[in-house]
Amino acid sequence: MKKALHYLSGAMLFTCLIMVSTTASAQTTKAEFMSKWQNSKQFTLDVLDKMPDSGMDYKTDPEAMSFKEQIYHIGNAIVGISQGFLKGGDPGFTLELASASKADLANYVAKCYDYGTMTMKALSEADGAETLEVFGNTVSRRQVMALIMDHATHHRGAAIAYLRAEGVEPPAFVGF
Repeated sequence: MKKALHYLSGAMLFTCLIMVSTTASAQTTKAEFMSKWQNSKQFTLDVLDKMPDSGMDYKTDPEAMSFKEQIYHIGNAIVGISQGFLKGGDPGFTLELASASKADLANYVAKCYDYGTMTMKALSEADGAETLEVFGNTVSRRQVMALIMDHATHHRGAAIAYLRAEGVEPPAFVGF
């Protein structure tokens, strides 16, 4: 019995070490994050490109954002959150969505992603580790970067559903 208990505790310790090792290696470096960020930019622009002009104002529900509002919201949030929590300055550009063409919107979103890239890259390791109050939570600036990515993914996912509802095949996902 003692020998079985010894093996069981050893197996549990080994399992814990594997779990800790896996968790630690699941984190990304800033360079890895920035590479994924560029994929997010391209995927968002590809989703926008797939929607025909006739579907830009499509809404799944009267209370929902339209397709173009979903895409615009991604860009706006990148800029707003970067300014508010990642030490970003004035981006130097805006977009009047009501009168914007699809090409104008694509240009705007690309600039928003580029602004996010510039702001994130400018953060030192110490800046990234610094914690601050964000939407009622105490988080690091690195976590804010992940929040921006998650937010973009969320709204791009909604936009992809809009493409499908309009009978449009969305672009293929590229993970890395």
